[in-house]
Amino acid sequence: MTQAILQPVVILLAWTMVMWAWMYVTRIPAMRQAKIDVANLKGGTGKDLDAVLPQPVQWKAHNYNHLLDEPTIFYAVCIVLAIIGHGEGINVAVAWLYVGLRIVHSLVQATVNRVAVRFLLFAASSLCLMVLIFHAAIPIFDLHLHG
Repeated sequence: MTQAILQPVVILLAWTMVMWAWMYVTRIPAMRQAKIDVANLKGGTGKDLDAVLPQPVQWKAHNYNHLLDEPTIFYAVCIVLAIIGHGEGINVAVAWLYVGLRIVHSLVQATVNRVAVRFLLFAASSLCLMVLIFHAAIPIFDLHLHG
């Protein structure tokens, strides 16, 4: 098992927790300011706060949720690559690129939230993910690709 590819996995996991903390550091004071009685609040979801809290506060929460979506595929493919002995070289470089793009995506979404910039970052990171999946498929399915 090659563990180098697990380093970007751990960094993205840690980054997700940074975004979790940033979300609550901004959301809790905003909820107090909006006079939301958390102690007696029943039901609902975080999305319900979109109509109540300022957008920049909710951007952090939206990004935290995004980090729980597509990156789950990243975690799975990196674990597969590590297990099959392909978690080094170009795959590690692509994994680090994916993590870097996701962190920049987070920073953009949590601050200026420019959709066009976010989309480019998301698309680029998705391409990285596709490369990793393709690289995992080659040995898993014993594909012999000749150029």
